Amino acid sequence: MGGPTVSLNASEMPSAVIPPPDSAPVGIPSTKQNRLIGGLVGTNAAGFISLSVPQLVLLTTHLTTIAGPGATAAFSLVSAVGGAAALVANPFGGRISDRTAARWGRRRTWILTGGVVGALLLLGMGFTTAVWQVALVWAFIEIVVQFQLAASSALAADQILPEKRGSFSGIVSMVSLGGPVIGFGLVSVVSFSPVLQWTVLAVLSLLGVILAFVLVRDPQHQRDPGQARFTFGLFIRSYWVSPRRHPAFGWAWFVRLLITAAWSSDIYFASVFTTRFNVASKDVTGDVFILTLIGIVCVAVTAVITGTVSDRVHRQKPFIFAGGILLAIGLLLLAFAPSPIWEYVSAAVMSLGYGTFLATDFAMCIRVLPNPETFGKDFGVLNIANTLPGLLVPSIALVLLPIGGFVTLFISMAVLAVIGAVIVARIPDIGQEGDPRFAFITRLDKPAKV
Repeated sequence: MGGPTVSLNASEMPSAVIPPPDSAPVGIPSTKQNRLIGGLVGTNAAGFISLSVPQLVLLTTHLTTIAGPGATAAFSLVSAVGGAAALVANPFGGRISDRTAARWGRRRTWILTGGVVGALLLLGMGFTTAVWQVALVWAFIEIVVQFQLAASSALAADQILPEKRGSFSGIVSMVSLGGPVIGFGLVSVVSFSPVLQWTVLAVLSLLGVILAFVLVRDPQHQRDPGQARFTFGLFIRSYWVSPRRHPAFGWAWFVRLLITAAWSSDIYFASVFTTRFNVASKDVTGDVFILTLIGIVCVAVTAVITGTVSDRVHRQKPFIFAGGILLAIGLLLLAFAPSPIWEYVSAAVMSLGYGTFLATDFAMCIRVLPNPETFGKDFGVLNIANTLPGLLVPSIALVLLPIGGFVTLFISMAVLAVIGAVIVARIPDIGQEGDPRFAFITRLDKPAKV
């Protein structure tokens, strides 16, 4: 990462590296908070719509037209290529936005650029005629939209006031689920024309980033003349923040990884219906849609309420702990569900838990970011903890399902959720910064030249 090494010995820890409780962001907010939240809702909705609606519906239908019986294998290939691109692009996009000195601002520039290019690529997807073309275009969509989302996360870290972080986290959680539902509904209206579906998606995405560009103020970043030249080594360091030098950040990363991994096991809901409860394949889609609606309502409502309460009581850890435990309880219910109705109940409990976690995780992560000059890159590293479970959970399932079926898989995922809930205790809560009982939040008072 560069910059001075920060000692982790309590007696040697200079007070300047630990922000006071409820301290303002390092940069002075340049946008009124209501405008800022409106802009961030726009860009996050655009990003989630651009990625989620194709993954849920449009890529499958498009590849079925192109590949016929080989559509499932083609979808797996396209998803894998896109997932790999996303894993690389988010931290790198954050690093680039940190170093951008464009007139429109370092975050605003990439929100607009990523959104506009992404919308054009979505338009182009409707005209692809081969699997390799779909894979290539989808990889580029993932890259530019991840640049947009990385800049959006960094903008929130730059300008959201501490007293609004919890409520903002709840709003973003709601948008991440509600936005794709709106997109899904609109593309369903024009299902008679695949090209028109991709066009509608592109327009929705473009409207979101334009809204953000108009509402947000992001002063031009003044690049330090002594800033290190961008090299391959600097590129590689975009994917690493030392947990030894920044222990609170490291614990926050592991909390996010474990609880997100536990939540990611929801991809097996459909398999539970078909294999355990013998639901006919033609009926599974409707059942999963009901589960999805249950999840959206529970996560959205819980996230908004919990985020607001977190801001008012100035606490984050109890909500993350409760979210992880609720998620674990839902997974245990799912492991031993005796009938489809219990699968609905377990999905509701899991969603309540995940919504509680989401509402405060984002706010806590902002608080433990090490360096104000690398907020974009550091949030990109945190987002790896969101992306990795998509690769890890199916791999774990390949080992556990032959051993003990869904019972073993869901119990194991519940254990991960509990571990994630427990280790959040290592992170200082609001007002506990500098307490030697907890991991240090190492916020550098003199930003590294990166």
